Formats: sequence, structure tokens, C-alpha cells
Amino acid sequence: MQAFTTLTGIIAPLDRTDVDTDQIIPKQYLKTIQRTGLKEGLFADWRQRPDGAEDPDFFSNQPRYQEAPILLTRDNFGCGSSREHAPWALLDYGIRSILSPSFADIFYNNCFQNGILPVILTPEEIQTLFERVLNQETYQVTVDLAQQRVLLPEGECYQFAIDPFRKECMIKGLDGIGLTLQHEPAISTYEARRAQEAPWLF
Repeated sequence: MQAFTTLTGIIAPLDRTDVDTDQIIPKQYLKTIQRTGLKEGLFADWRQRPDGAEDPDFFSNQPRYQEAPILLTRDNFGCGSSREHAPWALLDYGIRSILSPSFADIFYNNCFQNGILPVILTPEEIQTLFERVLNQETYQVTVDLAQQRVLLPEGECYQFAIDPFRKECMIKGLDGIGLTLQHEPAISTYEARRAQEAPWLF
């Protein structure tokens, strides 16, 4: 998993509440267990109009947001089914951090396992960011995980809370597998001993 320390980049706005995982990555794109190529399905039903044409108002169809690594959205982002393809698709698109007043629990946990930093800000802070993002051609902020803050170009600083263990894992780039592999010497020693004690298991 790619480590997360400090990220400076453009914010892409998704001004919707209760965005569920079926909208983040619709079911027809769940035929793979690969983590790449899923950006093609990211928000597929919203990127297009009923006639199949691209919706020019949707953020991913606007050139100014093409390289945005930060997503700004509203309450309860990532609700619905627990599909891990949702953070995979966001990461494949290039999203490394999501700013929201609240997240669905399972999606929130899945973000940390995939190198995406979900940042919870107050509704007032989120509203301020939406107003500035929509009124400027490009709006960049810095998400500083070590200091647990979002730095705005105007000089303001929004603090956010995060579990210390999750923070350490993100900074070190450790997912569940990475954490386990930190104990590789002990695991190897145990397996060697068990192979001698119960060779029929191996």
C-alpha cells in the first residue's frame, strides 16, 4: 500500500449526500478482482446522460478536475453495500483523500486498507470549501496527515481527528498484509516448528 504523509492537490467537487457504493462503482464493473482499470466505471451512471452523452457538469468530465487527487463531498459518503471495489475505483482514478462531514463505516474502514485518507470536517468547513472550489478555476489545498490538518490557500487551517493506529499505518503504508509481514521472522519460526511437530499438516 502506498504511504500517505502530505498531499497537495486540486479538489474535485461532488455535491451530493448519501453517495452509495453502487453509484461509486456500478455492479456491472464488479467482474474483476484486479484493482486496476476500475476508473472506467467510476460514477459511470452519473458521468453520462440518459442518451449516452457525457454530462458536462459532472466533475470528471471537466478538464480542470482531471488531475484532482482530493474529492470533496457531502454526508454519508460510501453508504450501501460493502464492496471494496469502491475505494479501488477511486484510487485507480487518482483520488488519495476524501473530505466529507461523515462516511459510512465499512467504506471508511476500506479506505484506510487501500491507501485513501478519509477526512471528516465540519459541515461548515465543507460548505466553505464547496463555495471556494466552485468559484475558482482550480482550488488547491494541502492535506497533512502528520499534523492532522487541511491547509487552505487563504491561510486557514482545518484540524481533523484520526485514530492513532490508523494514522501510523497510513504514514508507514501498512495495510493488513503489511502489518502481518512485520512479524515474518516469528511466523517463519512457528511454521518451521510446526512442520517438525506435525509434518502431515504440510
